[in-house]
Amino acid sequence: MMRKNKQQCLILIIFLITLYHGRAQSEALTSSPYSLYGLGVINQTSIGKFNGLGYSGIGTKSMYELNNLNPSTYALIPQNSFLYDIGVTGEFNNYSNKSTSENKTIINFSNLAFGFRIAENLGAGISLIPYSDVGYSILGVSTNIEGSTQTFESNITGVGGLSDLRLNIGYALTDRFRIGLSTSFLFGNIEENEAFIYNTTTFESTEKTNYNGARIGFGMQWDIMDQITIGATAQLPTSLNGQLKRSVTKNLYGTEISVEDEKTDNVADFNLPLELGVGLSLKPIDQITLNADYKKNFWSNTNQSENIGTYTDQDIFALGLEYVNNPKGYKYSQRIRYRLGYNYDNGYLNIANKKVEGYNITAGIGIPTSRGTHSMINLSYSYGSKGILQNVLVKENYHLLSLNLSLEDLWFVKRKVN
Repeated sequence: MMRKNKQQCLILIIFLITLYHGRAQSEALTSSPYSLYGLGVINQTSIGKFNGLGYSGIGTKSMYELNNLNPSTYALIPQNSFLYDIGVTGEFNNYSNKSTSENKTIINFSNLAFGFRIAENLGAGISLIPYSDVGYSILGVSTNIEGSTQTFESNITGVGGLSDLRLNIGYALTDRFRIGLSTSFLFGNIEENEAFIYNTTTFESTEKTNYNGARIGFGMQWDIMDQITIGATAQLPTSLNGQLKRSVTKNLYGTEISVEDEKTDNVADFNLPLELGVGLSLKPIDQITLNADYKKNFWSNTNQSENIGTYTDQDIFALGLEYVNNPKGYKYSQRIRYRLGYNYDNGYLNIANKKVEGYNITAGIGIPTSRGTHSMINLSYSYGSKGILQNVLVKENYHLLSLNLSLEDLWFVKRKVN
């Protein structure tokens, strides 16, 4: 029976990974106009309960819920516990400039992750989350025809993004000090389609850029005392290889003609920066946990730029608070967890001499499934804002709902028979 449960669990995980990857490559997981730049909008959210804590948690000890913010926490996974987290998000966006506004809603998978104990003091896990999302639409772009005063209008759409398949390993050197290693494989594609009509001829150009590359990260946690833990993380800089495939077709009086068919070109590598983070977690009383994180991403060292912008160093501040009356209480209401958080990001893009900064205010609740397990249903809400109404910039306001099933299964436990 135990073997059957494990097989069913692994089949479910493989199925969800396949489904997630298929949807991620064919549908837009964002509708942000800022996804036009670089690899798209880089994902700052986390998994499980941390979405309700302002995406903070570098210093948080987490035995029964996966913490993808610091690989060293995987050393804390208890013996015989198999943890997994499945997430889905719904996002409602409002975009506005000086003259118009637009609303869009998107629902999709947000993460798949699982972790387990390998040996004493050693744990590991695998996660698949979006690294970046692309989903933009630009209508009515006016372009001059070279050598004349005539113009034509085109519509441009972009879709795709990159996924982060990550292996996390954590090891406890002592009861109070843990180290971690993460290895990421980043992969995905960005597809841009441009369509325009000139006289009686319709042209359509499609450019699909595939990116892939590997990245190494490190983490540590130190319990200064039972109530205070500090953590640190580092993601090393790396370059993603890019390859472009281009095709152009035209339609004349209902007949489609291939002008350029799947031409392949190499594109410049996309450089990811050195990322450093520190975090503090403390429990002033048994019922309350406080988190505070700071991250620094050194984008200016990548020496990259966009047509109308440049990459600049990024600072991210995150705060989180969790309250639970009694995690082992007999009454169900005593075991419910309540969360609040705040996240401020000063941005990594400088457009028209203005940084695209943003913030998030988060709230969440953790609903236990039963007293006999540490499984939790995590619901999180986030209100965020990005950009400003100035020059070419757009103001983006969004509401994000997250549902994470953070579940625990017990493996290799002998059943007692009376």
